[in-house]
Amino acid sequence: MGNLSFDVAHLFAGSLVLVSFMLLYQDRMSGLINIFTAHAVILSFSVGWQAYIQHSPHLFVTAAIAIIFKAVMIPVSLQRIMERLRIHRDIEIIGGIGVTMLLGICLVALSLVVMLPATAAADPLAREDLAFALSVVLLGLLMMVTRRNAISQVIGFMSLENGLILAATGAKGMPLVVEISVAFSVLIAFIVIGIFLFRIRERFDTVDVQELDRVRGGRR
Repeated sequence: MGNLSFDVAHLFAGSLVLVSFMLLYQDRMSGLINIFTAHAVILSFSVGWQAYIQHSPHLFVTAAIAIIFKAVMIPVSLQRIMERLRIHRDIEIIGGIGVTMLLGICLVALSLVVMLPATAAADPLAREDLAFALSVVLLGLLMMVTRRNAISQVIGFMSLENGLILAATGAKGMPLVVEISVAFSVLIAFIVIGIFLFRIRERFDTVDVQELDRVRGGRR
């Protein structure tokens, strides 16, 4: 059972890193939202498995929160925002997909080089999950930096937060009250971001960050 627990946990964590690369590769808004849904589903499976092998029932609550909010409510809301704002175009990627993917590979290698030696005394399952989690966090940051569309940057932020949840559960979990407060904080932040996106669209007729910078520069 020990080897099975180890292998399944790493399968889910590795799959989360793989789907993070798929987020980096995607250049269509609708596809980006669908892949983020898969990202959230894999996270919920990973957390659910950790709840089972750690005998921590409260982590099942975290898995349920990930399914309900991140795999259902947020993607549906993003689809509606996209339809309301009439965003049905390609996402411009700074530097191109090839350069972004190469940087992503370098960040994953950096995560392994930094995290594995730093957690040498920790449980083998926890230390490798933490390395995967750091990879997901850094790939989320890379996505935020290389995307010019505000909605895609929001998705990058939420994928980054998925990496933080993976790290917390892999390191023997976190208190239930913290998990619930984090979930509601993310939901409130998402609602606020949605409101700002609508206001930006009404004001400037775009949600492209580069275009907004150009408008701001022209008013100085």
